Amino acid sequence: MTRLLVVEDDPDLSLALRVLLTRSGYEVSLAPDGREALRLLFAERPALMVLDLVLPGLDGWEVLDRTRDMSDLPVLVLSGLGELADRVRGLRSGADDYLVKPFAQAELLARIEALLRRSGPGGPAGWAGEAVEEDLRLVPERRSALWLGHEIRLSDLEYRLLQLLVRNRGRVVTTEQLLDQVWDDASAVGRERVKFGVLRLRRKLRHAAGPQARDPIESVRGLGYRYERG
Repeated sequence: MTRLLVVEDDPDLSLALRVLLTRSGYEVSLAPDGREALRLLFAERPALMVLDLVLPGLDGWEVLDRTRDMSDLPVLVLSGLGELADRVRGLRSGADDYLVKPFAQAELLARIEALLRRSGPGGPAGWAGEAVEEDLRLVPERRSALWLGHEIRLSDLEYRLLQLLVRNRGRVVTTEQLLDQVWDDASAVGRERVKFGVLRLRRKLRHAAGPQARDPIESVRGLGYRYERG
């Protein structure tokens, strides 16, 4: 039976969704907040997530961001945020569909069915945590990396920085791209942030594996940085 994860902090709506989806033939797990959503995501690997955006603690935007760090899991945002800017932001942030509350039950079910058809009968493949290359593995659930067999604990910013570089391995990622996608600040004022962020990341890699280990992050003068394959 296909398992869905419903992330919703309103207990009445959460229960109603569970009843609706269970009657429609799905197994349903419920998460009342963002942290529980991520825990269940790692533990159960559902076929699809229905995600509210306004959540206590860790909000839905952060849940969506972290989900995209590790999977191409179909995500249907179900939110009371109905402005065009919110819908556009949700889709650009990685949501596969966006439905505004209040909603028609038949429409919700139809959208879920459509997303599951697109992802295939076995649900999405390609969860992260697999080897990026022989020397490096990203571990999104721990916000860490295994570098030459040594685990390195990273801050959220350091993790996003390393992830963006390795996703573009072999290609230069400009300082402006790093500011825009890691720091959410494309202004020239923040260019020094990238320099010191890369410096801290390099220190952690060197400290974990020793000074004789190769430095995989190459500085490209006047442009940015490149992650080099081993």
